[in-house]
Amino acid sequence: MEVYNFNSSILDIHTPSNSSGGAITVYEECKDMPAALIFYLALQFINMFLGIPANLMVLWLLHKNKGDSSSSDIFIRHLAILDIFFCLLPPLELANKVFLTISSIWYVLRFFYGVKDSSLLFLSCICMDRYMAVLHPITFTELKDRSHRAVCAAVVWLITLAYAAAKCAGNIPHFEKAFVVMILAAFAFMLFCNVAILNALRKSGPGRDEMHPVKKRAFKMVLIILAIIVFNYFPPVALFPFQEHFSQNVFHCNVNYVAFGFMDISSSIQPVLYLSREKIPRVFCCRHKDQKSGNSTDPS
Repeated sequence: MEVYNFNSSILDIHTPSNSSGGAITVYEECKDMPAALIFYLALQFINMFLGIPANLMVLWLLHKNKGDSSSSDIFIRHLAILDIFFCLLPPLELANKVFLTISSIWYVLRFFYGVKDSSLLFLSCICMDRYMAVLHPITFTELKDRSHRAVCAAVVWLITLAYAAAKCAGNIPHFEKAFVVMILAAFAFMLFCNVAILNALRKSGPGRDEMHPVKKRAFKMVLIILAIIVFNYFPPVALFPFQEHFSQNVFHCNVNYVAFGFMDISSSIQPVLYLSREKIPRVFCCRHKDQKSGNSTDPS
């Protein structure tokens, strides 16, 4: 049975043990302050019931509209696939945190935690693609039809799997610092890209007092994306660098679960945001009208 170590990893929701060496569940470990754990598990089940169908819908739309795809779609597709796998974990998490103390399950959970940690890299690729399209359109146009995005996605997956495997092993000294560095760097990069995009879109065209309607819509969308990035990733960015200022129990039972609850719910918020932009109800409405129109002209 694996012995819990508070300093072994930032998301150390690993198997705890009591002072006598007997294995206990995470819920028993945090029984004096269970609110954050319950909050985390509730968000994870929201991910399962909302995130899975939402991400499947995103994949369906990307496939359906592949003839009219944008340059960022390849990163959105891979991010949706990653989130679907992560959203399958809640039943296993609930069982292992509340009822079981099987160390082998923690290896599976840690691997998928590592995969989710690395989703920031795909988000950074999306932000970079939008940044190039808005601020460097000539370079963006020259590179638009090349295969560098597929190569970039493959590199991100290699980094993701290597990071997840290292997190799964759980025996690398100070490995939690790798996540802190990654999330701080990715958060700063995404913030820079989105603020730069907003600043560029905010500027009115020559001789105009108001923003062009197309730019106005793009401005609102990027503003929403920026708000989502801050909402989902600011808590871990703000809290994890100051881990040493919290007691071990408070960090493990409260800070850990609150911060990662906000981060993990991005698996549902991101696809819902994408679907809201695609105006799904209108798509189905139009299909329904087309079917009725087709039936009215049917000679039979």
